[in-house]
Amino acid sequence: MLKKLQTKHISLIAGAGLCAFLAGAIVSAPEIGKSVGQWLKPRKIQPEQLSEESKAKSPVFALVSQSPQERAAKLEALKEGAKSADRNRARYLLASDLIERKQAKPALELLKGLEKDYPLLAPYVLLKQAQAEELLGEEGKASDLRQKVVKEYPKQAAAAKALYLIALPEYQDKAIAEFPSHPLTWEIIRKRLQENPNQPQLQLVLAKYAYDQLGIVPVLDQLANNSTLKPEEWEIIGTAYWENSEFGKAATAYGKATRTPQNYYRVARGLQVGGQRAEAVVMYQQLVKTFPDAKETGTALMRLAEMATVRKDALPYLNQVISKFPDKAGTALVEKIKILQTQDQKAASEALKLLLTKYGNSEEAAEYRWKMAQQKAKAKDYKAAWQWAEPIPKNNPNSILAPRAGFWVAKWASKLGKNQEAKQAFEYTISNFPYSYYSWRAAATLGLNVGNFNTVRKMNPQVVPIQRPLPTAGSETFKELYLLGQDRDAWLQWQTEFQNKMQPTVAEEFTDGLMQLAKGENIKGIDQISKLEDRETPQEQAEYQALSKQITYWQARYPFPYLKEIETWSEKRQLNPLLVTALIRQESRFETKARSTAGATGLMQVLPNTAKWIAPQIQFDTKKIDLQNPNDNIMFGTWYLDHTHQQYGNNSLLAIASYNAGPGNVSKWLPILPKEDPDEFVESIPFDETKNYVRQVFGNYWNYLRLYNPEISQIVSKYSAEHPELPLQ
Repeated sequence: MLKKLQTKHISLIAGAGLCAFLAGAIVSAPEIGKSVGQWLKPRKIQPEQLSEESKAKSPVFALVSQSPQERAAKLEALKEGAKSADRNRARYLLASDLIERKQAKPALELLKGLEKDYPLLAPYVLLKQAQAEELLGEEGKASDLRQKVVKEYPKQAAAAKALYLIALPEYQDKAIAEFPSHPLTWEIIRKRLQENPNQPQLQLVLAKYAYDQLGIVPVLDQLANNSTLKPEEWEIIGTAYWENSEFGKAATAYGKATRTPQNYYRVARGLQVGGQRAEAVVMYQQLVKTFPDAKETGTALMRLAEMATVRKDALPYLNQVISKFPDKAGTALVEKIKILQTQDQKAASEALKLLLTKYGNSEEAAEYRWKMAQQKAKAKDYKAAWQWAEPIPKNNPNSILAPRAGFWVAKWASKLGKNQEAKQAFEYTISNFPYSYYSWRAAATLGLNVGNFNTVRKMNPQVVPIQRPLPTAGSETFKELYLLGQDRDAWLQWQTEFQNKMQPTVAEEFTDGLMQLAKGENIKGIDQISKLEDRETPQEQAEYQALSKQITYWQARYPFPYLKEIETWSEKRQLNPLLVTALIRQESRFETKARSTAGATGLMQVLPNTAKWIAPQIQFDTKKIDLQNPNDNIMFGTWYLDHTHQQYGNNSLLAIASYNAGPGNVSKWLPILPKEDPDEFVESIPFDETKNYVRQVFGNYWNYLRLYNPEISQIVSKYSAEHPELPLQ
């Protein structure tokens, strides 16, 4: 499978930037003249439960991706229609846009009485009214509206925002007690801790609910000095440290927590990472003895084998893993084979046979088969290579090697003159691994209109933008806010509801990834959504497989930020905009402030010296270069990508390789790598980083093409529906 960037992206307690996001929309409370009794009258209207189908029919949701200026006239027309959910949405969105432009009076007109017509967002309507009143200087009315939200919607997340903005101590106490997972509550706590740091119960709230926010580690450090904490509180601290990669500190905290398999393991692992080998061995052994059947025990046995000072002393641990923990048996067998090869060839052969038979569906079995297939292919024994590779896609369909093996089975079949079998294997690769780089190579080889290394630069595929996907978790209120593009309030609502951060369901993790993307946290969002494929339990894998069959999952995994800038500069440079997007996703995951150790900056990771070299050639003032500005970065990056294409006769394979490895290295490779077959050229690139980079960029390109271009999307769906078989040798 496509593997994702495993970057640990941490953003903790509310600083200035978070405060701006948190409190970006200020709140208020309703008109004073109406009685609470009238306001609380039960209404017959039940909000329609959202579905992808109903979402797609909404003309308002379709406008969310447009700027306020672009959508204003359309929303004006929609708000004049008959009473409907979309009329309510149009009024709310139009009012929100007006408030952002500080046009409070027309916003209030739109919001007047909307809380009755739009019960799903009623407290948020009141908060918008309060915000508008505050803009008009009506502090009293704004305060009344906030009070009404607290009184009439005391259990809803909107109440936490009202409590925060009322800002009275007793209201803040209520927020801490009732909404500990709300980000504005964290801000209240942070301010209180600045005034008086010695408040362990407040620190514990942050440790439990805000462990992934910027600045948490100093809070944990102070909390860990408290000698009165209970075992369950030490576990909270240990987990927060662990999630922030403070493994040594986590080990100390877990050592004071209740002894569970996970806590035992994390104590031992923390000690091992910290170089306390002997102590780690003791803790791993205690885990094995106390919880012999726990899943953590299998990992502990592997760690003990890894730490054995004499290699043969690892064998008893490995044998225990093989006999009791089948999910780790493949890894244990590989280690056992390595040891036995120097001691007992017959036993090593028996272990290998066991790996390929009983544990043939393990990643290790796939890796061994692929290694053998490559050896046979190098010796031009394509029949044997085919035989070794053919079981991989069937036995190991979730392996990263599966699409690669399927594709090369087709290539080797072609070399053997078995053209029908080759065609069938190419089709099998597209059908079963539509997300893979090798699916693109198969499609290109079959002559489909997807571009190849020599033509992809000049292509300009149609791109159909999408609406936001319907989140798979969360309340209807949260989903409504998210689909309306009300990202601050949607995030506050979601954080309040998302109580299961440590062990999220597949649906929750996907939804949290969507929210990260909506906030502009593209690295974190893409990473969260991508790593769903690594879920381990059968139920979780089944849930992931069901989700991964939805195009919305893949479109979230391959998002389209900065589309306008990409299209503008791609057109100017005569570059395929999807190729540019693919390169940006690989270089920075759309993080405008990304910076490499070498100083490469921004979306396309442009080096400052490179930008200074380019600037005079495009009549750009070098003093005005801002590589963190998306438009400027794409301007410079596309110029350089065009330059690399010109260097290599518009061959995108060489241009992309040069973008990563530099023109000097590519020039060295050209005389010595196979030129007749571009696929063999890619496999022969001597730098693993560049080899993977080429495959990842073109894999990204293929995914953007199949997900956003209707023609190719339809073709891929057709292949998937036909379910071709992989031909046998």
